[in-house]
Amino acid sequence: MAKASEKKRIVVKVGTSTLTHNTGKTNIARMAKLVSVLSDLKNEGHEIVLVSSGAVGIGAAKLGFSAKPKTTKGLQASAAVGQCELMFLYDKLFSEYGVVVSQLLFTADTLINETEKAHLLDTFNQLLDYDALPIVNENDSVYVEELLNGDNDCLSANVAQLIHADLLILLTDTDGLYDDNPSKNKNAKLIPYVEEITNDIFEIAGDAGEKGTGGFSTKIKAAKIAADSGIPVIIMNGEKPTSIYKVLEGKSIGTYFSAKGDSLC
Repeated sequence: MAKASEKKRIVVKVGTSTLTHNTGKTNIARMAKLVSVLSDLKNEGHEIVLVSSGAVGIGAAKLGFSAKPKTTKGLQASAAVGQCELMFLYDKLFSEYGVVVSQLLFTADTLINETEKAHLLDTFNQLLDYDALPIVNENDSVYVEELLNGDNDCLSANVAQLIHADLLILLTDTDGLYDDNPSKNKNAKLIPYVEEITNDIFEIAGDAGEKGTGGFSTKIKAAKIAADSGIPVIIMNGEKPTSIYKVLEGKSIGTYFSAKGDSLC
């Protein structure tokens, strides 16, 4: 894969498992490192949009729960509490690097209503023109599809599609797509490159992790949405956010999903 340094408009999606410890509380060190990397990429001239999960987990922890609520209403309430905390932390951390952040909460319905979709795109473009960094999440208080099934994976792909992004990076708790479940098969091998997302790719996608709701099948679905729109996708481990630099240097990190008409590979 050639260097991706020319990529300018990049959507980064970070999952709950990357942002929180096993206790459910915020992994402040990792979050701070991610913010540092994204701020530095902005300084390089890239336009960054961050799609962030984590509100439910962080909200549940702040409410004193030992685990996420079992009910949809409980999850929605946790998200409402956690979204405040999540944005407070992002605003505080990004402000240390002089980066202005903005919050965009919307639902899938927004993306199928042509008028609302156009207004949303205008907002994204204006924020990026203002050199602000949009932070996106689903409005879980009024829409629960991603809350229950997706962990924002498909939302990030839809955002990338909407704003004509050059690259989508999905940060998760595994190194990428394996040919078998690595937690069950120690001989499972990482698949570094996927030229086309076929049914076979969906079949080998793994199950959801403990803290997120979006298993690998939703990540593959998201990758297909983006790739079919001409946007290459990288699924990689979010444990070390500095690995994003290696991605933009053209190094093989995680699993790279080629886009239609992709000239990088």
